[in-house]
Amino acid sequence: MSNYSGSDIVILEGLEAVRKRPGMYIGSTGTRGLHHMIWEILDNGIDEHLAGFCNELHLTLLKDGGVVVEDNGRGVPVDIHPTKKIPTARVVYTVLHAGGKFNSDVYKVSGGLHGVGASVVNALSEWLELTVYDGKEIHFQRFENGGHYKEQMKVIGTTDKTGTQVRFKPDSTIFHSTEFKYDILLDRLREQAFLNAGLKIVLSDLRDEDKPKQEVLQYEGGIISYVEWLQKKRGAEALHPDVVYIEGLLDNIS
Repeated sequence: MSNYSGSDIVILEGLEAVRKRPGMYIGSTGTRGLHHMIWEILDNGIDEHLAGFCNELHLTLLKDGGVVVEDNGRGVPVDIHPTKKIPTARVVYTVLHAGGKFNSDVYKVSGGLHGVGASVVNALSEWLELTVYDGKEIHFQRFENGGHYKEQMKVIGTTDKTGTQVRFKPDSTIFHSTEFKYDILLDRLREQAFLNAGLKIVLSDLRDEDKPKQEVLQYEGGIISYVEWLQKKRGAEALHPDVVYIEGLLDNIS
C-alpha cells in the first residue's frame, strides 16, 4: 500500500492552474478552445455595449498568428486597486475571478459572469499586450509566457479616445493548432451583431498579404434583421412578410 500524505497535495498558484488544466477553463485545447480565447475578450467589449458605452468592436487576425480585439468602451480601469495595491487592469488580466461583472452597479447585463476570461486568455498566451485608452493617456503592459511580465504598466502617449485593445498570440505548446478559422469567427460575429442592434463589428484577416479579407457587420434591426436574414438564406417564401417582435421592461427586467 502506497503512502498518501499532505506532501502529495499540490497547490497551483495564480495562472499556473490554468496552464496545467486549460480544458477546465476553455473546454478544450482543440479548435473550440482556441476560438473560445477570442470569445472571452470579445465578450468584454460586448458587455460594454450592453452597458451603453461601446458602439464599435474590431477583431483583426495578424500574419504572425496573433489576434487583436479592440473596443471603444470605457477602457479597463487603470487606477490602483484598493485591495491588491496594483493597477486594476493588471488585476483583471492576472487574477482569476476578478472583474466588474460581479457588481450590478457596473454591469446590469453581462454575457459572462465567472470573472476568469481575460486572465485565462493571458495564461494561455505566448504573449499578450494590453493597451488602455482612458480619454487622457494611453496605458500599456506586455505579458509573456502565461501572464508573466518584466515591466510595470506605463503611459506611452496621450489620447482623447477611450477603449481597450488586447493583442495576443495563443501558446502553441498548449493548443493542438493555433490557426483561427475565418468562417467560425464570421458566423459568431454575425450572430453577435444581430443580437446587439446597432453595434458595429469589423472582422479583418491580414494573414494573407495578397488577399486580405474584411467584413463589416452592423444591423440596426437587431433580432428582426436576424430573422429576415435567416429567411433570405433559406430561400423559401415567408408565411408572414413582417416579423413580429415585442419588447418591454417589467420590474427593471428586459
